Amino acid sequence: MSSEKTDTTAIPFYRDERILNITAQIVSTILIFGFLIWAILNFIEAADARNMELSFGFLKEAAGFPISNPPIEYEAGMTYGRAFLVGLMNTLLISGVGIVAATIIGVLVALARLSSNWLLSRIALIFIEFHRNIPLLVLLFLWYFVAFSFLPPVTESLSWPGPTYINKRGIYLSWPRLSDTGSTFVILSIIGVLAAAIIFIILRRKRKITGKNTYYMPISLSLVFVFIVAGWLFSGGSPFQMDIPALDGFNFQGGLRLTPEFAGMFLSLSLYTAAFIAEVVRGGIQAVDKGQIEAARAVGLNQMQVLSLVVMPQALRIIVPPMISQYLNLTKNSSLALAIGFQEVFAVGKITINQAGRAVPVFGLIMITYLSLSLLTSFVLNIYNRRIQFVVR
Repeated sequence: MSSEKTDTTAIPFYRDERILNITAQIVSTILIFGFLIWAILNFIEAADARNMELSFGFLKEAAGFPISNPPIEYEAGMTYGRAFLVGLMNTLLISGVGIVAATIIGVLVALARLSSNWLLSRIALIFIEFHRNIPLLVLLFLWYFVAFSFLPPVTESLSWPGPTYINKRGIYLSWPRLSDTGSTFVILSIIGVLAAAIIFIILRRKRKITGKNTYYMPISLSLVFVFIVAGWLFSGGSPFQMDIPALDGFNFQGGLRLTPEFAGMFLSLSLYTAAFIAEVVRGGIQAVDKGQIEAARAVGLNQMQVLSLVVMPQALRIIVPPMISQYLNLTKNSSLALAIGFQEVFAVGKITINQAGRAVPVFGLIMITYLSLSLLTSFVLNIYNRRIQFVVR
């Protein structure tokens, strides 16, 4: 009868990997937080020694500087907080329209770059290389100081259909304004869109569960159409009135005015970013396996169906992640508007620093603003990105 001896000697705690890893994390956390606390205390001490105010009480003081064409009500006698809000609205406006325009232009340029038409492909290549190899600030100066300098004065404005008038003072567009009963149309339209979205989600989920066709797309679109028609009828058939610009004295009155600063910033941002988006889209399309395209053609799909039903759904999985970076870059690049006098959040912050002398709180607000915009954009687009990725089981 043999007995086997087992080694029951416990591992010393100073050699246990789990204990060592936990200890290393605790020590690292203490050191990092200790350094941050030390840096903050030293910063506060240095600020007190130089009589630097770190509070945000100045936001309630009168700003005393004008902002041209504010998107919301603003006068020079209003507070710095109101001025900062106007700057934030300008940043959101130029970033939002820039993202939409850059996406549309970038996709079209990418498709032109992939076209079998040699001339169309070369034109797209020239557009991409021109905008990718010029700094954005230089492109901004080209549009604002060069292109707009060739525009005629107000009395000799270029007239386009719409009517639209273009001169040195900006671009004047005919624009629909809500009538007295227009709020009814807007409210019913919003209700229709929300109801259609809920019906779309429910019916689409039901189709996945039962496998039966629930016609979720035509039903949702029909619901939106019904509510829009109802809003149109309840508003008396005229929810909007066209506000047409007209020359009155030395300038145009009415309509929608795009200042040279806004127009120059919009064109520069959208065209510059569109060149990078075009390359992202082109790379995503070319990454789709050619066998997928050949199979789609073999079953009788035409070129447009192949692109919309086979290529783009697969290419989006590659396109969306780098596209997020381009959107974030466009939002942050809007701060260059300071160079041409477009008063977005960074420009308003610089004026506030010059007048109120509160550099640290103002730059803190600016940093928080851009960080919040970037995180919000990334959060929304990453939700969409996760939904279109392949599910690995």
